[in-house]
Amino acid sequence: MSRYSKFIDPGIADYVSRHTSAEPALAKALREQTAAMPQANMQISADQGQLLQLLLRLMGARRCLEIGVFTGYSSMLAAWALPDDGQIIACDISAEWTDIARDYWQRAGVAEKIDLRLQPAAQTLRQLLADGAAASFDFAFVDADKVSYDEYYELCLQLVRPGGLIMFDNVLWSGRVVLDSIQDDDTQALQQLNRKLAKDERVQTLMLAMADGISLVLKH
Repeated sequence: MSRYSKFIDPGIADYVSRHTSAEPALAKALREQTAAMPQANMQISADQGQLLQLLLRLMGARRCLEIGVFTGYSSMLAAWALPDDGQIIACDISAEWTDIARDYWQRAGVAEKIDLRLQPAAQTLRQLLADGAAASFDFAFVDADKVSYDEYYELCLQLVRPGGLIMFDNVLWSGRVVLDSIQDDDTQALQQLNRKLAKDERVQTLMLAMADGISLVLKH
């Protein structure tokens, strides 16, 4: 079942899933393999993947950033949505997890579209800026360490073109962001980012109560 069930009635979540386009078989296989891992909660849901693809196709996106690859589900779906000459710069630090991703990218026929950078994401983003890539990306998907979200936001905002989109995952953090009694670093970082995005005049922000919370941030 979709992770819509975190915030809406399970019956509605099931109905939504049954009335959304079918998940590709290879994507389902990767998602189910990942679900058996101890870190399975890091995996995006099938309906998030559908939303990601829909946005990329609507935008006619060609160049994308992904901060946080895990086992490659979102990057595989994104690569399918890009044209033949599309490119994803994918940032992660785990060779173990991204070895699974590389296998599925090959099987999906999208490996040539994905440039995996195995180093801290901020380092990769700063290097792209130093190489003259400012305002050259259409889309960025951020789903990595929460305490660095604000840093990723500021770097992605420079790299994404005007009219481009940044998508943040986990912005509701299982509902913990609404509880002042919870003061761990991840929760505080997300609370601060959410407040910032709502007031930032450089962008237009829409938060969705989908999966674990998604913010769509359109750069003016």
